[in-house]
Amino acid sequence: MDNRLIGLLIVFAPLSLLSFGGGQAIVADIQHQTVDVHQFLTNQEFTDMFAIARAAPGPSTLIAALIGFQVAGLLGAITGCLAIYIPSSLLVYGISSWWQRHRVSPLKTAIESGLAPVAVGLIFAGAMAVIRAAHVGPLEALTIAVCAALFYMTKVSPYVLVLSVALVFGMIHTFV
Repeated sequence: MDNRLIGLLIVFAPLSLLSFGGGQAIVADIQHQTVDVHQFLTNQEFTDMFAIARAAPGPSTLIAALIGFQVAGLLGAITGCLAIYIPSSLLVYGISSWWQRHRVSPLKTAIESGLAPVAVGLIFAGAMAVIRAAHVGPLEALTIAVCAALFYMTKVSPYVLVLSVALVFGMIHTFV
């Protein structure tokens, strides 16, 4: 087997087992492994692939296929997909069988309570990794914070926010 394909398996299979909270929870680790450790991508390439994966319909872990394709073509995309989906799917299948048999177990309650903050922390770590990889400046950070606050505190449509930000940035770049 090609070393690049093995590298993709080494990156994505273990991360698949750690993806509590969904694919967003492992973005920071995907960025670290593919950019810093294995040097499959640059920070800019990772940021671009992350944006494409988020804009495309489907799960956020589609980034594994994009990275796989970048590293080893079609076979790399298939390897990345299988490595990110198969291990966690098998784990979930096994755990869900146990979960159904022990619906009122105190252990189940403790696991649920313990994993919730872990998932939230991993999702925030992923967001920070993308922000660092994209070299977000103060203006962009302020824009993100204002949009998040408006979205959270008002009933403003996200489409209106995106359009407004695009117009403001367009005006800034036109006059600056």
